[in-house]
Amino acid sequence: MAFIEHEFHMTVRDIDKNTNLTNKAILSFFEDIGGYHSNLAGFGLKQIEASRLSWVLLHWKLKVIKRVKYNGIPLKVKTWSRGVERTCTFRDFEIYDSNGDLCVVGSSKWTLIHLEKGLMRLNDDLLINYEAEEKKAIPDFEFKKIQEPESYSNEFDYTVLRRDLDINGHMHNLNYIDLAYEALPKDIYENHSFDDVEIMYKKGAFLGDKLKCLYSNVNNEHIVTIKSEDEKNLHAIVKLS
Repeated sequence: MAFIEHEFHMTVRDIDKNTNLTNKAILSFFEDIGGYHSNLAGFGLKQIEASRLSWVLLHWKLKVIKRVKYNGIPLKVKTWSRGVERTCTFRDFEIYDSNGDLCVVGSSKWTLIHLEKGLMRLNDDLLINYEAEEKKAIPDFEFKKIQEPESYSNEFDYTVLRRDLDINGHMHNLNYIDLAYEALPKDIYENHSFDDVEIMYKKGAFLGDKLKCLYSNVNNEHIVTIKSEDEKNLHAIVKLS
């Protein structure tokens, strides 16, 4: 069970105006296959009610090697668990096109919470069913805190709606990339494919929360900081390049 593979069919909602696979679709494939693995390992959605344990996403990283175009042929998506570091664990991903070429690599960082008791300390005995592998999808990458920029040049305001919510009542993690795109200057949004994406999550947003999405260009990296309306709470930082 160490490596899990699944075929995903690209649909109209997964492509942009040029019929290219979008970054949000890539993350949705990652999320779905990670869920399949967790179901097999006994920590999936079906087991939450009995176990009271639920995974919380802390960080995404994806790198597009070759942007896939829609052709009606399914993509092969692969995932595996990559061990434990105190209260965090890691999951990596690969996407292959119909020719068998590696097109996308990704990594993610998670923590496990008990719905009543809070944060769980992870150990190998707890996660033995995941059969962790040492392989790294992005060998030269390590998760580090993304620093907030000192100033901003663009702002987009947003109120969290019902359609944004996940099963826990928070704004779904994939929706943060939508907010980041809305905050980008028009020329940046229209002229970049953003083949390197990193998202760090800090605090969940709830229905009705008013958010500020603040854009900065730092050393040619496009950074969107998503905060509460009063800027006291940091919800996420999205880095695009």
